[in-house]
Amino acid sequence: MLGSAILHASWNALMKVGGDPLIRLSIINLTCGLIALPVLFVVPLPAPESWGLLALSVLLHNVYYLLLVQSYKVGDLSFAYPLARGSAPLLVAILSFIFAGEGLSPLGIVAVSLICAAILSLALTGRSRDAGWRPTLLALGTGVSIAAYTTSDGLGARASGHAIGYVMTLFVLECLPLVAFAAWRRGTLFAETFRRNWKPAFLAGFLAFLGYAIVVWALGREQMTFVSALRETSVIVAALIGTRLLGEPFGIKRVAAAAAVAAGVVLLNVAPTA
Repeated sequence: MLGSAILHASWNALMKVGGDPLIRLSIINLTCGLIALPVLFVVPLPAPESWGLLALSVLLHNVYYLLLVQSYKVGDLSFAYPLARGSAPLLVAILSFIFAGEGLSPLGIVAVSLICAAILSLALTGRSRDAGWRPTLLALGTGVSIAAYTTSDGLGARASGHAIGYVMTLFVLECLPLVAFAAWRRGTLFAETFRRNWKPAFLAGFLAFLGYAIVVWALGREQMTFVSALRETSVIVAALIGTRLLGEPFGIKRVAAAAAVAAGVVLLNVAPTA
């Protein structure tokens, strides 16, 4: 899951470089679908019991993508990204308890809370060009959508009988609405952006494909809250990428947040199951 966090932060960093975020995100999703399509011929298809959850996940993922694009339009990446990702594990803890009966031990609760608090603190450090009500609501809405699709995919992967077959089908289906929407809204600009930026977009798509395939595989095996909390450590990885490659300041507050996340990860891995 820590490896998946690195992949997630990496493709988000590539998405940030130049161009329209809706077009970049749709090309990344199209890449995931194209990679997954041939894999479907060599893995079992998900069981019919998971098809309803699969359809729900396609809807939830596309809602997430649209909220993410809007969040990046009206607010800083350094504000929207930590707020969305940091709020998700707490919501996953509630949803997984309601729908899957997954509880946390007291130490597990402390660990998840520490990770979430550290990630959310990154949204409050430094200056943001607009941290008003609209960016805040969009970022929190994005966090709700992340928690919703994480829970849906966890339940779907378990009901499918084959997590890899489930996530490959998801990749193929979920790219279609977003690509069609982007082509409709951007017209010829979509094709032109694809022609100019296909290399970084395809690289980002491959990283997104591998990163989320790991997530769904883990959701089928482990408690959803643990998987979600470990995945959202990507915020710290993204901060390191921004510091080392994009010239963004890190600062003592981000060092403290990184240390708190690391402590939370250690606690999470030693916490007993409830």
